[in-house]
Amino acid sequence: MTAHRILAWSPSAIVFDCDGTLLDTEQHWQEARNITFRSFGLKPPAGFAERAKGVHYVECGALMAHETGKPDLADELTDALLKNFTTLVDEDPVTMPGAVALVRQLARHRPLAVASNCPRSMVETCLDRAGLLTYFSHVVVAGENTRPKPEPDVYRTAARLCGVPPQEALAVEDSLTGMESARSAGLRVLAIGPRPNGLEAEQADLWVDSLADPALATWARSRFDA
Repeated sequence: MTAHRILAWSPSAIVFDCDGTLLDTEQHWQEARNITFRSFGLKPPAGFAERAKGVHYVECGALMAHETGKPDLADELTDALLKNFTTLVDEDPVTMPGAVALVRQLARHRPLAVASNCPRSMVETCLDRAGLLTYFSHVVVAGENTRPKPEPDVYRTAARLCGVPPQEALAVEDSLTGMESARSAGLRVLAIGPRPNGLEAEQADLWVDSLADPALATWARSRFDA
């Protein structure tokens, strides 16, 4: 589906990523990684922030251990990373530009869900602190029987809980890892952020700079408020 067709389409459900899409948590994850590296006397490898974006926090802890040559510290790094992130985001929950207005508008007309790699308690607490939790019918997270992104499980489950086939749902994502998950599950993808070059751009049906993009507000009004 081409970009202009996405804006002419009315999905039956919308599934949002949380980190970096609804909430401006990427800065918190980056700071939490840096704090964790420092607390163990380690130096972040070059380019690590980009490689870690959208990665499940357990896998991120393992990646931190692997890339610093400290594989035995994987569990300790993971625990410290989660603790540091939770502290930071609890002190300063920040929504992404346009997120609150768009979610409020869409929730009046369609079931909304969140699909995240983060622990449920963290996602729900952050959304609640930001005043967004009440707008979502379902929160789906990676867990014992649900593989994390880039596997399709969280998006496939979210569509099912919303009562729609995956192809009738729209995923809203900011990371390539999440986009791969959504596409593998059969959802169409709205990407938030600068459009990359090459094949990475094909992970999404449409790219917009932010949820505050005027085209999205027009789409929501014309497709759902009509």
